[in-house]
Formats: sequence, C-alpha cells, structure tokens
Amino acid sequence: MKKRRQFLKNAAGMGAICIAPSLLIGQTPPYIPAISPVKAKALKMGDTIGLIAPGFAITDEVLEKAKETLRSMGFIPYHTDRIHGNHGYFSNTDEERAADLNDIFANPKVDGILCARGGYGCTRIMHMIDYDLIRNNPKVLVGFSDITALLNGIYQKTGLITFHGPVGSTITDDYSIAQLKKVVMHTKTKQLLENKEFTASEEYSKPEYRRYNICPGKATGKLVGGSLTLVTAMLGTPDEIDFTDTIVCLEEIEEAPYRIDRMLTQLIHSKTFHKAAGIALGVFKGCDRIPDPNTFTLKQVIQDRIAALNIPAVYGLSFGHIDHNFTFPIGVKGSLDADKMQLSILESAVH
Repeated sequence: MKKRRQFLKNAAGMGAICIAPSLLIGQTPPYIPAISPVKAKALKMGDTIGLIAPGFAITDEVLEKAKETLRSMGFIPYHTDRIHGNHGYFSNTDEERAADLNDIFANPKVDGILCARGGYGCTRIMHMIDYDLIRNNPKVLVGFSDITALLNGIYQKTGLITFHGPVGSTITDDYSIAQLKKVVMHTKTKQLLENKEFTASEEYSKPEYRRYNICPGKATGKLVGGSLTLVTAMLGTPDEIDFTDTIVCLEEIEEAPYRIDRMLTQLIHSKTFHKAAGIALGVFKGCDRIPDPNTFTLKQVIQDRIAALNIPAVYGLSFGHIDHNFTFPIGVKGSLDADKMQLSILESAVH
C-alpha cells in the first residue's frame, strides 16, 4: 500500500499520463472512450417522425396504425420504402435496415425517430451504423425490446441520449403517449417517471405485475438497460454496457424462471454489473410460473439473484412488454428510491 501511494504521488507530480486507446482495448471494463453527452432537440407539435423497422418485419396494417397514432399526437409520420423489404423474418436485409437507420438520421426533414416495432435483428447491424453521422445529426430515438441494442450501443458510441419507450405497434394507450410526450417534448430538469397503478383485471392480477422492494435504499446514476435478453446478448461484444455507477433498468417477456435465473447470473458474473448503483426492474410479463416444489417462482429467482448484490433494487415499475409503458432516457442521470418504488430523472433528456 505504501509503495502504491508513493507511485500515485510520483504520477501526480509528473502531470496527466496519456494512454493510447489501443493499449486499453480488451481490459476490464471494455475500453469505451469518454464521450460527452449529446441531447437532441425537444420534439414539438408538427414535427416529422421517421418510422424505421430495424428488426422484424412489420405488416402494412400495423404500420398504418402507427402512422395514424403519430398523426393523432400532432406529428407527421414518414418512412422510406425500405420498411417494406420483408427479407425472411426481417423487415429487410441487414444492409438495407442499417442504411435506413443512417439515412433517417441524416435526413434534415426528419425531427425524431420511432421504431415501428421491435423483434430480433438489431444486433446484426450494429457494426454497420454510421456513429459519426448520428453524433453530428442528433435526433430523439425511441423504442424497446430488441431496440435495446440500438439505444445503448448508440449512446455508448456517440453520447446521444436515447429513449426506452413504446414502439409504433404498442403506443396505443393514453398513459404511454402522455409519458412519452413528457420526456421527449419538455426540458424539465427533474421528472418523476410515474408508475401506472394496475387495474383489477385478470391479466393484472398475475404475480408478475405485483410491485415490490428487493433491497431498500436510494441510488443515483445514469440510466441504462432495457430487455434482459438483449442486455445479456451484448456481453462480450463491442457494445457491452458498462454498468459502473448506473441504475440498470431491465424487463423481459415470456421467459421461464430458470432462463431469467441464467441471464441474471451471467450479468452478475460479468465485468461491471456488480458496480451498478441500483437496479430498477420493470414487469417481466409472462415469466412467472405456478408455485411448485420442482421449480422457483419469478419472484424467488429475482430475490435470490438481485438481493445478494446489496444495492437498492425494486421490481414492477411500469415499463416493459405491457400495455402501459413509461419512457425513460438512456444516458441521463436518474435517481431510484427503492423504498417508495419510484424512478426519477434528474436532468432534462432533450434541449
């Protein structure tokens, strides 16, 4: 320890030491250059919103409904012909989907971007994205599910604040629309992301909708995350998320408890997840199972895996593959109050 202090003292006296980026590649955590955050302009009524489908194909019916919803919100929908490519289960080839994303960002007539739907495919095009172009043409980008890869990857490589929120095929209720507008159309410095109180319907009576505290306490940090499957799939790639001092937001759909267990375990043993400041879990829709001696419930798995980290954590916030979905910005400083089961942002996400 004495030698270490002397080394630091000597280093301080020599001034700042510059290390070539190439020497940091492959170290723990993965080398990610320090990039200043970039905020897009706040959206306003009359703005043009570009629709893209960077993953699965979208039907004409769903696309038209998304356009109708955007019009009802006061926006002008726009999309290119690439959205109709239908290449197998994708909306188009990898090259065309990546080109569509790049072109929408480059188009000066487009003010914001809404992913028309989720579905697998985003991780296939991450290396084809023009990140310099995006940083120089910042726009609000909204989506969730498989779009998690884009949201976090683009933020880490460009500094652009992105938005985990409904896609065109799911933005169908007043709550989701209001929550989206609150975050992308206003420049308030602090906002509570309001939870939806679930009704007593048959769907909402299921255990995975019950909100509960996992570990008490409060935490602050930049918000990252999204789909548990995609966050886990990004481990070991150039797009792996650095969880250090962050509030990790996770949700999932239709995965058995043992699969949730496996993914959380993989995260826990990854390079930086244990350095997170807090964990905010949304609704893991369809992931619970009837209590049985031969299995664990979703809640048992989550408590077993997350509580051991001993950081503020909560389950059941209003985001995920659910009808009522609030929007949270990726890369913005937020606060988690696990006791009150509330998530807030502490700075504006747009300017």
